[in-house]
Order: sequence, then structure tokens, then C-alpha cells
Amino acid sequence: MKSFCRLLLLLFLTTACTGNKPDVKKIGNRGIHSTETELESFTDIGSLGRYSDKAVCAQTSSWDTTGGNDDGFSGKYSFLRKNEDGSLVVFEVRGSGVINRIWTPTPNSDTLDFYIDDFTKPSFSVSFIDLFSGKVYPFVKPLCGNQLGGYYCYLPVTFSEGCRIVSRGNRIQFHQIQYRLYNDGIKVIPFSMQPSVETKDLLNKISELWDSKRISVSDIYNSKITTETTETELIPGGSKKIFDLKKGGRILGIEISPASAFEGLFKNTDIRITWDNAKTPAVYCPLADFFGYAYGTPSMQSFLHGSNGEYNYCYFPMPFDRSAKIELITRKAEGNNSVSQKIVARILYSDEKRDPEKEGRFNAYWNKNNPAKKGVPHTLADIKGRGHYIGTILQAQGLKAGMTLFFEGDDSTAVDGEFRMHGTGSEDYFNGGWYALMDRWDGRMSLPLHGSLGYSLPFCRTGGYRLFISDKISFEKSLFHSIEHGPTENAFPADYTSVAFYYSDSQPEITAVPSNETSFVYMPDTLFLYPQLMNLTLSGSIGIETTWKYGTGGETYTFTPGSESSVRISMQEIPEGSYKMYFDIISQPYGCDFSVWQRQTQLTDWLSAYGKTEERIYGLYVCDLDISRMKNTITTRFRTEKGRTGMLLNRIILIRKH
Repeated sequence: MKSFCRLLLLLFLTTACTGNKPDVKKIGNRGIHSTETELESFTDIGSLGRYSDKAVCAQTSSWDTTGGNDDGFSGKYSFLRKNEDGSLVVFEVRGSGVINRIWTPTPNSDTLDFYIDDFTKPSFSVSFIDLFSGKVYPFVKPLCGNQLGGYYCYLPVTFSEGCRIVSRGNRIQFHQIQYRLYNDGIKVIPFSMQPSVETKDLLNKISELWDSKRISVSDIYNSKITTETTETELIPGGSKKIFDLKKGGRILGIEISPASAFEGLFKNTDIRITWDNAKTPAVYCPLADFFGYAYGTPSMQSFLHGSNGEYNYCYFPMPFDRSAKIELITRKAEGNNSVSQKIVARILYSDEKRDPEKEGRFNAYWNKNNPAKKGVPHTLADIKGRGHYIGTILQAQGLKAGMTLFFEGDDSTAVDGEFRMHGTGSEDYFNGGWYALMDRWDGRMSLPLHGSLGYSLPFCRTGGYRLFISDKISFEKSLFHSIEHGPTENAFPADYTSVAFYYSDSQPEITAVPSNETSFVYMPDTLFLYPQLMNLTLSGSIGIETTWKYGTGGETYTFTPGSESSVRISMQEIPEGSYKMYFDIISQPYGCDFSVWQRQTQLTDWLSAYGKTEERIYGLYVCDLDISRMKNTITTRFRTEKGRTGMLLNRIILIRKH
């Protein structure tokens, strides 16, 4: 697969500079492309559905073009060529266009030289880290920053004849540089480090908008807005229309509460949206998936879409020609999961019809893939027609207990039959980096354009979302967007659920119909707890060292306890129930004894981590364990003697008893 992508990439690089380019926004009476017009895409959300005709959207990255997983670790694939002085060309393109996204998890202090239009001397130079640090204006928050292990820059860098980026260092690792080429004959004002007053005002406006604790429709749109409110009861086996308009217009907001009504493992309420009496709906998926819930709970809070408190909200503009219908369909589920729910739905809309020549209709592509097919990447979107891609929500769960290695998979994008983009890892695609590491991609966090839906090593699952606003991916005939499951060969067994958002001039040809079987949240029976993300409480004198050398996929912790020392481990993430508990340890000559307690109740006799030689014990049976809200910790107490003062813990394994 990756070798084929490499061939497509080489073909693309020989033709990209002759590509077609998009429509232009206007400032006053001047038709131009500039930093200002690009920044307006963040504030003029009403134009999100407008086509960028014949634009070439593409990306340069550090992906391993041989099909391996060295997507930046060694730096071998992280540059286009090396100059005589040892500096590295990391980006180069001819024509007029804009760099609209730069990402890395490994910024360094080396200087980057940006050559804009004139390739003989740099237009400006900046330290790589200062693209994200906020120390160099205009590379400042909120468009530039770092969270979840990733560093991101959405400040648009425009150019009229071409752009080259050179790193003066001799090594650069992971990176992605996304760009759009124009070809409409419109004047382009190149990027400047001395921004205009208008640029400063727009940066301030974006900051104010994104800093709002709760964004409303009136914060985003200046249109005259009509609100239609429906209070209804969702009855299993039935459907409810919450909006049915028989004339053209545009939906500017969908708000549904309470959000808690749609929590749980049984996602049996679907949202179905149909434009202009089409045969197939534009949106048909579990409502929880549509609003970015993950594994039963609200998890997404972007500035346009997600959940905030008890409100689910969607503020993507949705223009239509003749009619719009929104339905909520509640499937019957088993037992207590088949209950009625009272909800309130608010649809906010205007009478402004869609302009078919300039705007697409809003669509969502829902895909459930369980199990993900071996050797085949998960399809995020497979679209025919003219339009642009604007968002991804992905829930990804391994079907094999252990480390979340499926998230090593790269995204890949073909536009109009040409390979255009290839990523460097799944959390990278969502602007993150370094999953399973503390304070990086290790839990739920929402930012305006991207975020993590959650991360759990015990459940071997995670998820992310990303909005493509200034960097929307335009297509004239087709778009195929996918993401791998596993480091290579798409071989990791996994359960993937995704929702892709886009605008198009055509209706979806085929819509997957959700069912109880395809929308139920998978719950594994085997859970692995890695010490690197355990919630530990220490008592007494105890030292901890970490190492990666034992090949578990995660870190091994070496505990060196003093007398009467203990470690308490939280089990709050573990569902209530009865389990068999095993320790994955390294026995060695200085291994001490230990016993396991639940509060003040001793669960085991003294066990030993001693061995004449160092040897891994994958599954040392410890005891049976009951987990409840009242009993959701275990404590390991240590007993040491001369020369036997340590314990190496790889993982704790819990297997549910039925």
C-alpha cells in the first residue's frame, strides 16, 4: 500500500505546480489572496460551504515512503534534499498559494529560513520551536501552540510565485506541512512578518471567539436567525421530526439537550438529515457519533461542534435549495436500554437559499468497521462529485488487549485520482503526538479545531477529532480519505467508527444504515494496565525508575522500596465486576517479596519477584479481584531483605469472570 502511495506521490510532485486553483474572497473591491483573506475563513464560518474551485490541496510530510514506520524517528525521510552546506530543504513548491498548517511533535531550536517568491534569500527566518511558542509575532495563540504532545501552526503563509523552507540544522524529525495552490490569476499578497492592522484585528477576533466558554450561533453568524424549538419524547421503535421546512434556506445551528439522554453503550438514537427530498439522506448515523461522543460519554467540544454541559451543538452552515428535514430515530434495544427519553431540539436557520454554483450541501459519511479488514485501511470518506472535506471524528479500539499500536497508522488522501497527502501517525493527524505518555496524548482534551476524545490503555482505545477550516481539502471529481490500523500492513485487529463531514454538489450514493449491532460500544474482557498511566499513591520510602527495554509496548517500572513501603493503584477506570488478576513482571536476583491488599483486607500471601536469572513472567496469577464503586483500588505492600530490594512491573492484567 505505502509503495503504491510512493509512486502516486512521485507522479503528483511532477505535476502539482501546473494544478488549478480556487475561488477568491474579496476585501472591499479588491479581488486578492492574502494573509487576511485566509484568516477570514476562521471568522466567516458562513462561507465554509463555498467551493474553492480547482484548488490543489496537498501536504509534504516525513512519512516513511518505503512502507515502514520510520515516519520521522531517524529523520531519514524528513527532508526533500540536503544542501551543500548540510542544511535541509523540508518544503518546496512553485506557483501561488498558501501554507495553512504546520505540525510537529519534535520541534527543535534550529533556524528555519522561509524563501517566499525569491529563492535567492530568505524572506524571514525563525527558530522551529518559535513557530509554536508564541514568542514571535504573528506566530501566536490561538492559531499557534501545543497540546496533546503536538505543536501546530495555522497562521497562513501566502506566496505568489513559490515557497521554500530550509532548516539550518542537520537533522529534523516528524513534521507535516499542508498547503493549497491557487491558479485563478488573482493577485496574491505574500506573507509578511510585519502584519497589517487588519491581520492583527483578525487574530484578536479569532482569539476572542475561541476563548468563549460557550459559543452561540449569534457569535458566529450575522444573519437574521429564526429558531424552531421542539420538545418531544423519543420512544424506542419510533421516529420524530424535529425540523421539516418546505422551502429553501440554511440551517445555522442544531442544538439538542439533554446530552445525557444519549449516553451509554447502546447508541440506539440516530440522526437523519435529508436535503431537497433526496432519495438518500445527507446524514444518517448514531446521534452520539455525530456529536463526538466516545465510548458512551460526550467527549468533543470544538468551537463549531460537540457537547457543552447538557447541550449538543452543531454550527456548521447547511444550505439547501427547496426543503430540509431532520429526524431522530430511536431503535429498540434490549432490557433497560430501551427506554423513552424526553429531549428539546432547537433548529436555528435563515431564509438564505443555497447558491448552487458556489456552495455545496452539507454531508456526513459514517463508517463502522468491526473488525477492520486486515491489509486494508479504514475508509474515512469515499466521495464522488465536487466539494471539500471539512472534518473527521474517529473512535478507534484495539481488539487485542495491550498497547494502542493501531494508532501508529497513517492517514492517506487521494484527490481527483491523484495521491496528495500522507501522514505520519494517527494522533499526528489530529495535531497530537506521543500516545500513552503523561501529559501528551493520554486523555480527553478539546481544542477549537482538534482534540482527543479520550485515551485508555486498559481498554486499548482512543479517538480524536479535527476540523478542516482554513485547510479544507477541495476536490473536483472525487476524494478518497483513509487511515491505517497498525504500524504496517494494516494488521492490528481493531474496531473503527468514524464520521466524516464534507460539502458536495451531489448526494451520497450509498448510506450505511445504523443498527444495534453496528452501533454498540465494544467492551473487552481482558484489560491491561500499564504503570506509565496508572494513578499511583506511594507510602513510605520508595524509588521508581522507568525503562522501555522489556518490549511490552510501554514502560516498565522498577520499584525500589524501603521498609514498610507500599503502592496503591487506582482502579476507578475499571468497570464493576469480578476479575482474575495477573502481574506481568521481571523476576531477577534482587527481586523482593510483595503482597496485594484491598484497603485493609489482604488478598494474597507473600509472592516473590526473585529469580536466579532475569526472566520475564508474562502472567503471574495474583488473585481474584472484585471491583465496585466502594472497592476500586489495590495496594501492593513490599517486604525486602538484604540484596533483594526491587520489583520490576510491566503490566497488570485483568480478565473478567463470567
